[in-house]
Amino acid sequence: MGDVTALPRVGVTGGGADPFATGGFQVDLDRAQTVRCAEVVRRRFDGRFAIDAFGADPQLQDLLAPIVHGVVRVSVTGAEHIPTDGPGLFVSNRGLGVLEPAALSVAVRNESCRRLRVIGATDLPILGDLARKFGSFAAYPGDLAALLRAGHLAALPLASTWLRSGGGVPPTELLVAVLGYPVIPVAIRPGGPFGLPIMPWRVTFGTPIVVGELRERDPLSAAELAEAVRAAVQNLA
Repeated sequence: MGDVTALPRVGVTGGGADPFATGGFQVDLDRAQTVRCAEVVRRRFDGRFAIDAFGADPQLQDLLAPIVHGVVRVSVTGAEHIPTDGPGLFVSNRGLGVLEPAALSVAVRNESCRRLRVIGATDLPILGDLARKFGSFAAYPGDLAALLRAGHLAALPLASTWLRSGGGVPPTELLVAVLGYPVIPVAIRPGGPFGLPIMPWRVTFGTPIVVGELRERDPLSAAELAEAVRAAVQNLA
């Protein structure tokens, strides 16, 4: 079993690296790293690998990343809007496909070298645990609020639409948990004709939106944020 510790995210206050350190090895919970397959396997046999407070396995994420990057190629616009440090929530469009969150994760990792947590893990045994190891987490307001308090980046896909570029309905009940945090609208589109991802996916980041104050749990403010972010995603698309 891996070492489990609930440590804060690296550099939340901008004070430099504060990596997850245990048993003589270091794994940064926020910054992506390059890992060797042999090293990851050896850590599994030794039982000395990191599982963070949200169930993610950063070494497995880093091991899988080159494969995902090879399959899901992206071109990025507005990368300056990606937070270089501290919390943030990306809200993006989603068509009938499931590759938009993967394209967003690749874009964030390429441009900022930060890990991205994606809302949408199932509560089913085994499948849910596996999804969390690779960075997903369940759609619970408390979990999202805790993730942002820890200084991580999270992604919240809008409801699916027939049009990949359309802005679906935002889950207002989740946006209550992010009042006072920066919310970055994102438009994701396949690069090929007829919506086929033949060419690189086009990922466009918009200007961050902040509504309400931290610790303010006002449903009206959440509804205001939901409409503002849906409109922003639609405009970017």
